Amino acid sequence: MFHKTIIVVFLENCLPKAEVICTLGRMTETGFGIDIGGSGIKGARVNLKTGEFIDERIKIATPKPATPEAVAEVVAEIISQAEWEGPVGITLPSVVRGQIALSAANIDKSWIGTDVHELFDRHLNGREITVLNDADAAGIAEATFGNPAAREGAVILLTLGTGIGSAFLVDGQLFPNTELGHMIVDGEEAEHLAAASVKENEDLSWKKWAKHLNKVLSEYEKLFSPSVFIIGGGISRKHEKWLPLMELDTDIVPAELRNRAGIVGAAMAVNQHLTP
Repeated sequence: MFHKTIIVVFLENCLPKAEVICTLGRMTETGFGIDIGGSGIKGARVNLKTGEFIDERIKIATPKPATPEAVAEVVAEIISQAEWEGPVGITLPSVVRGQIALSAANIDKSWIGTDVHELFDRHLNGREITVLNDADAAGIAEATFGNPAAREGAVILLTLGTGIGSAFLVDGQLFPNTELGHMIVDGEEAEHLAAASVKENEDLSWKKWAKHLNKVLSEYEKLFSPSVFIIGGGISRKHEKWLPLMELDTDIVPAELRNRAGIVGAAMAVNQHLTP
């Protein structure tokens, strides 16, 4: 009964595979994505046939405090600077269900319970909007345009930045809102051990930081037995510094889209009418 229940819950909460590994023929050619992070809010026009940025991304520092109204104003400013008039996909470091933010990681706690669709609809003049978890957006993008390993088997994609975001895919099908960065490892949240910001803020050597990351991934490995870990975020650009130091049975590979994945996935999500 336990296993049957888990399977039913998983299937009911997965986004359909046809919506994650997108059929390119259904896409318009250009989209716009916004990626809201703990330190910066970034946006760009995206070629939805290639997953590439059409022009330079626009980045504005995340306001302090990062309240819903303050963040929405920055999002509106980015779209204004880009002179974009079409639909907008927006990522949020939060569990998003029914377009309601249910958590708040590295943003103000006043986000919890916010109707994010109403918020951005009000600031963006009623255009089509989709808001989704930031790491889920990265997973959608990577499964479509990035590392082929994201399309087969049980895959855990992690975005390492201010915190740790996670996307869990099975044969390219996304199970949304996993938020593995908040799992407790050695008495504290995983992202407080192994986010990229921890290395920077504590001035850790690559060896010391890799030891922290290895500890976190070992816990994920025990629980989920994934076929591969895909590591994204800006730190994946320097994978040669830390990847050889990892000691896991599971393969670890860098994400190909790196820190542009959130923007690309957001643009894809609104174009595909995904509303987690």
